[in-house]
Amino acid sequence: MAESRGSDGQAGTLRDELESLQDQVNSMGTTKIEQQAKELQQQIQELRNKMEAATAIQPSGSAQGRGKVQKMSGEVIDSNPYSRLMALQRMGIVQDYERIRDQTIAIVGIGGVGSVAAEMLTRCGVGRLLMYDYDKVELANMNRLFFRPEQSGLTKTDAAAQTLSGINPDVQLESYTMNITTIDGFEAFKSNICDSSGESRVDMVLSCVDNYEARMTINQAGASQQISMQCERVRLQTTVCYKMSCPVVTWR
Repeated sequence: MAESRGSDGQAGTLRDELESLQDQVNSMGTTKIEQQAKELQQQIQELRNKMEAATAIQPSGSAQGRGKVQKMSGEVIDSNPYSRLMALQRMGIVQDYERIRDQTIAIVGIGGVGSVAAEMLTRCGVGRLLMYDYDKVELANMNRLFFRPEQSGLTKTDAAAQTLSGINPDVQLESYTMNITTIDGFEAFKSNICDSSGESRVDMVLSCVDNYEARMTINQAGASQQISMQCERVRLQTTVCYKMSCPVVTWR
């Protein structure tokens, strides 16, 4: 698990680990333990990627990121990031907007749909956001996703956490790089969305994936915990599950 990271302190720790691994590699003979050297090189690259995630994007010029807001306010001033959202409460559309901070949302798939959903939930001030994807950022993603060129090579979840923490530091972000369709990935995902007592720790799962196998995997994990499933127009508390509502159709 990689939660949204800060910058200087964490970057310093990662730099120390990187130097230590690099020293180990340099001390090895080229004819000795080649496999171990390759593994260490891979760890070094992963640490480099994490260092980039912690330090690459900084506020430019004189612009500075805002501090955390302890309590949402409806005061209509330019410096209040929630003034427009709290207007929904004044208009009677919602009764207590600040309850959004009590919500935990899991998003599976940080692509064309998932990245937009993650950004909007972050801007709205959701309490906790869990993000799952196995892929890395590519330059080919720049045409449609909120990633930046300097994030190329980072995992999508780490890059998303980096970007979103700058948008709204009040949101607790959790980044999980895993393929949930594998046996180990599914078990990790299922246990991750539950607490130590086996109860669901998420209020909703957004299925933002692009294939049937992943949708069925999410459905299986969510159905066992009666978690609300969205982006597939299925609410497990009130309707049948995705598997029953969207049967496989065989074309001839």
